[in-house]
Amino acid sequence: MERTLRGHHLLCVHGFQGMGYSPEFVVKMGSIVEDIRDHEKDFPIRVVATLDDACTACPHNGGTICIASAGSDEHVKTMDEKVIEHLKLEKNKMYRKSKLIEWTKKMVKSDDLDYLCKDCSWLPYGVCKAGIEKLKTNTR
Repeated sequence: MERTLRGHHLLCVHGFQGMGYSPEFVVKMGSIVEDIRDHEKDFPIRVVATLDDACTACPHNGGTICIASAGSDEHVKTMDEKVIEHLKLEKNKMYRKSKLIEWTKKMVKSDDLDYLCKDCSWLPYGVCKAGIEKLKTNTR
């Protein structure tokens, strides 16, 4: 198994609570999150700053860009770039899931999301920050 995830989704997966843009998106993201949270599974993830595996089920998928609203594609790509830079990753490169989780746990604080995920519609719910906190306190 191999996954492709956009930069900001590397953080979303830790706080995902079943909310989404459509029932199909929730199912797809839930499947990705289940694999990420499964301690028994380790697999390669290609980190991108464009549409990814989760986007395939999103109603805002415009084929090559996010069409949620004017400026949305630029906004999500900016979040991707910030997360990729913060984690010191390279776009389009493959990483082991276990390493990405380890680096996120070590390098991302919940308050970093105020900058990394600025203006994200999901940020006010608090689930993302809670997910990062849970990741940091998880001993496994």
